Amino acid sequence: MSTSQTKLGLTVLQWVLGIVILIESVLFVLPGAAHAFARTHIPGFVRLVLGFAEILGCILLLIPRTTIKGAWLLLAVFVTATLIHLLHGQYEVSNLVIYAAAAFAIALGKS
Repeated sequence: MSTSQTKLGLTVLQWVLGIVILIESVLFVLPGAAHAFARTHIPGFVRLVLGFAEILGCILLLIPRTTIKGAWLLLAVFVTATLIHLLHGQYEVSNLVIYAAAAFAIALGKS
């Protein structure tokens, strides 16, 4: 694969990840998500911290000069969320692992 194809692939991954996670995180911080999150028995502020960190990470990811920082921030959020899920016995973390892998690929590929 040529360098230009690799760059194009990473750029597409960057934009898809940024937009998908931005939409999901906005929905996650809305008051309607609080009820479903309350069933996890995790304090509500955790939902807000993770959600707003995701939003910030997505914004940074979509700005060309801050893409790498945004990718590392998103990776940190996804790893933290994965650990929280696992510690609470919620083992369906496949989406978080895929998102983390995508953020890691962007962080390394764009640097």
